[in-house]
Amino acid sequence: MPELPEVETVRRGLEPWVKGKKIKSIEMVHKGGNRSSTFAPITTVQDARILELKRRGKFLWFQLNRDLALVAHLGMSGQFLIQPKKADDEKHLRVRIDCGDRKKEIRFIDQRTFGWVAIDELVEVDGEWIPRSFARIAPDIFDPKFDAKKLIRKIANKKSAIKRVLLDQTVMSGVGNIYADESLWRARIHPERMANTLSEDEVKTLLSSVKKVMTKALKQGGTSFDALYINVNGESGYFAVELEAYGREDEPCSRCGSFIRRIVFGNRSSHFCPNCQKNLKKSGAKRG
Repeated sequence: MPELPEVETVRRGLEPWVKGKKIKSIEMVHKGGNRSSTFAPITTVQDARILELKRRGKFLWFQLNRDLALVAHLGMSGQFLIQPKKADDEKHLRVRIDCGDRKKEIRFIDQRTFGWVAIDELVEVDGEWIPRSFARIAPDIFDPKFDAKKLIRKIANKKSAIKRVLLDQTVMSGVGNIYADESLWRARIHPERMANTLSEDEVKTLLSSVKKVMTKALKQGGTSFDALYINVNGESGYFAVELEAYGREDEPCSRCGSFIRRIVFGNRSSHFCPNCQKNLKKSGAKRG
């Protein structure tokens, strides 16, 4: 599933092309592209002007000159592409957006249909008007509203494995399986370590690792393992070649040479170095 670096890469690619333009038309080509709980019909935003393209965690938000928003989530395989209008429709085309360009249009394509584009009402949260979908989503580590001290206190009270806490979008958004594993490897913390056993310095190191890993991934355009994640120009991200833990089961750790292990708990795989990331308390995970 696309995580913060992939979604931010898409946002950066789309924004210069859409900012300040009007939505001349928007078409739901296939009902699979629309969330069932959409606030209003997708055509409600026709003729609206796009002021900015924002992101919170893994969500995209077209800020409009109206009291509602056009929101999107890439799901497992969603892609926003800027395509020639004359190009044949893609097999999994879900939504078409015409911003008035004579030759090109925006297309939302989603093979696995977990992604969506929808209309959302705006609600006030901490003095800011945001889509209701975002109300429970915590700021990500790059958000100006991100409060590290508050997050450290919250983690200290979590009686759950730190990997699960990192994946909880109400705690800190944007982190998924890939970047959780990479950040924990960098911070030398076992994924099953109970969050409330971490010292303040360990949590600070972990948050610093999250930021460094995400920043590095952004420079590479995110992580692509197949054609299901590409940017708006149809290009893959290249961070996969720099992964230290995720997907490297039975390969040597670049720090110590021990073989990377994969364990399964909570229906998720976690990759880690058993030597660099020792667990202080075993919790019955099973070998994947």
